[in-house]
Amino acid sequence: MSEADLLAHIRDRSRDLHALTGHFGEVVVGPGDDCAVIREPGGGLLVIGVDQLVEGRHYEPGTELDLVARKSVARAVSDLAAMGARPAWGLATGILPAGYAHGDELFDAMAKWARHFGCPLIGGDIAFRPKDSPLSLTVTAAGRMDPGVDPVLRSGARAHDEIWLTGQVGGSFESGWHLRFEPRIDAGLAAAAYRSPGGARTHAMIDLSDGLGRDASRVGAASGVRLEIDAARLPISHRCSSWVEAVREGEDYELLICVSPRHPEIEAPPFRWGAEGAPGLIGPIGRVRACREGEAPGATIIDPHGRAHDAAELGWDHG
Repeated sequence: MSEADLLAHIRDRSRDLHALTGHFGEVVVGPGDDCAVIREPGGGLLVIGVDQLVEGRHYEPGTELDLVARKSVARAVSDLAAMGARPAWGLATGILPAGYAHGDELFDAMAKWARHFGCPLIGGDIAFRPKDSPLSLTVTAAGRMDPGVDPVLRSGARAHDEIWLTGQVGGSFESGWHLRFEPRIDAGLAAAAYRSPGGARTHAMIDLSDGLGRDASRVGAASGVRLEIDAARLPISHRCSSWVEAVREGEDYELLICVSPRHPEIEAPPFRWGAEGAPGLIGPIGRVRACREGEAPGATIIDPHGRAHDAAELGWDHG
């Protein structure tokens, strides 16, 4: 079974969770997005995501331990950013090889980075397995939506939306960016809160962990539309030999954002984020359109020669 098939099964079997209520509040978003969302009894929105980091899969054996710890936390925080949430706290688990000699150092580094990203570790669990097994870390990160701001889902893209990115794609492994990336927390917050004088707003968002092609297709499929991306407009790393390599490599951890078209008199990107002089968005790299007759929702990439390519297979499937 592929990763996509398993995720689809989980999502389909979890549909009855929507609007489930209990002493915890109400389930607003269940499986199928970057994070789950709970409306608490007091009305606040709690956003919760979880991510794993496995030696030999997400990083090479021998990688500096501080970078391993950093990535384990940053991956989960990036999911919060993709919903427009503000990090609040985290939980961590580790499955360590028997006799592992760096447990204290690893925990100290994870705790340091969790505080750095605004989600201090408040608990977790440890288990051991045979000596030659790979190290495996799991971090659950929780955040909150700012008052009056709704989470941005994968399922909200609308026809005519512009598609923007928070940074370049490709070259993440060769450059080491996959270990040192900055979760786009400020960009996610700005995107979720964005309202133009004319009523424009952010409709959909996702963080690019499995490749621009596959992740863009997830937005299209969830929204029932087609994202159409112009390969010639992509901010591609100089380390990539082609746009195909850039969109399928993965581990970029930038945000793909679908936002209402700008008014003609406004030429600047929809918003900027962070401190004065901080970067804005890159794009637009394409637009969202309605599906044509007989066409499945997803994403299409138009190459520099005008040929259309289905983006669904351009990325990682961990199955």
